[in-house]
Amino acid sequence: MKNKSNLFLLSALLGGLLFSFLFWQQELAINLFIYSIYLLAITYINPDVIKTTKLKIYGVAHLMAAVLVVVNHSDLSIATYYISLLLFIGFAHNQQIRTVFTAFVAALLQIVTVPFNAIQHLSKVSVGNFKLKPLFTLIKYIFIPVIIVTIFACLYAAASNVFAHYAEVMLTNIGNFFNNILHFFFSDLSIERIVHFCFGLVLTSGLLLTFFDKSLEKAELKCKDQLLRIRRGIGRKTIWYNIIETFSGNLLTRKMALKTEYIVGVISFVALNLLLLLLNTIDITTLWFGYEPSGNFSGELHQGTNALIFSIVMAMAVILYYFRGNLNFYHKSKILRLLAYTWMVQNFILIISVFIRDGYYIEFHGLTHKRIGVLVFAILCIIGLATVYFKVAKQKTIFYLFKMNGNIWFALLLTFNIVNWDIFIVKYNLAHETAIALDADYLLSLTEKTLPTLDKNRKALLSHSFVPKGEIITSSTNDQILTRLDNRIEYFKERYKKTSWLSWNLPDWNTAEYFGLNK
Repeated sequence: MKNKSNLFLLSALLGGLLFSFLFWQQELAINLFIYSIYLLAITYINPDVIKTTKLKIYGVAHLMAAVLVVVNHSDLSIATYYISLLLFIGFAHNQQIRTVFTAFVAALLQIVTVPFNAIQHLSKVSVGNFKLKPLFTLIKYIFIPVIIVTIFACLYAAASNVFAHYAEVMLTNIGNFFNNILHFFFSDLSIERIVHFCFGLVLTSGLLLTFFDKSLEKAELKCKDQLLRIRRGIGRKTIWYNIIETFSGNLLTRKMALKTEYIVGVISFVALNLLLLLLNTIDITTLWFGYEPSGNFSGELHQGTNALIFSIVMAMAVILYYFRGNLNFYHKSKILRLLAYTWMVQNFILIISVFIRDGYYIEFHGLTHKRIGVLVFAILCIIGLATVYFKVAKQKTIFYLFKMNGNIWFALLLTFNIVNWDIFIVKYNLAHETAIALDADYLLSLTEKTLPTLDKNRKALLSHSFVPKGEIITSSTNDQILTRLDNRIEYFKERYKKTSWLSWNLPDWNTAEYFGLNK
């Protein structure tokens, strides 16, 4: 136990030093990949971590996310990196967790509670015959009062400007005191670098030290994939049943309440199917065939798409509500299931309308991140409807629904990172500049990896020949566009010359190669 605690302490300390070396005044690039290699290696040599197939899959997924940061270097790839890291850590230290959502929360809890985990591990460390446990017992007595005092001091400072002034003066004097002492003994020492190292030490400790409270893992173990019929006796009524009984008296027995819910569900689904049938008929006759843009084309498509996406999400919520419990086992539920399946099919037709609306928008205005996002969200809605159908048909629980969709969403997130979307958008829009309303200002707002493509297509970037009927396109003048492009190129050249190998990534290298900076 002592050797294990010493190993954890040493690995966290080395991780903090590595963090400070890799990320101090650097961009997030190949340094993230190196940091991930270290975290994965320490986690895999941890004897408390069981090397399951699931853990290996999420370890490879995180490594893939780290590689994609170097290859694509986009905000999406960096966000995916953080998500995949938290999922790997969550599954590593909570082997019985089954959903990505619970693993994500478990990893966050582990990082937030790092002081408690660190104290528990450090109290087991010994240097020769000297044990650290008495020291950390004293710290434990001081830590909680300090936290409480800090919280109330912040509240009092928010309530009183005078108190806030004195508190600020006191904290400034304390900071200057320690700053002078450090500079006296270590004249070249950077306070900012020390803070950066401490942050890296805390973060690495949170990622490596096992969360000792397994209550979240135990709570999820109670969730089942398959629905079971719950038979409640008179003595086992739920609090919700007692509340309903308070207002309804003895008019509703349990059997009658289930029958009532079934009738209400049938009426609701019949009305919703008729309503959606009217909308789908209108969309098919006016949107699917022979659509001509007129009036406020952009506003019409925006409003329609947002409303349809919200309605599809609400549709899945309604289905989950009615098929959440014993109604799945009601002997007359066949009609209700048929109505629910019909509504799912109609919502699928509604998703096709979303694709068509977004397709028209892309046809006349080109690609943007938001328009691609609408397509992605529509795909997720199709997956959601498919899993909801399986939940109803096979009598699965909502927990099963979350588990399946979480895994699928994470897999799609990794898949979407393979594409370098900024370059894809610029190349697509410039290739169709005679058929779309080219938004040069938007293209110039994308990341620096698009600069070579924009520089090679200066003439196309200045073209504003196509304007959809009923639209008014406003953009910068040609001189403003060229000046902005030249300024961005010069800024990139200056920035690239200052970066070290720790900030290396493929898009920056390709851009520098185009402008002759790598020579």
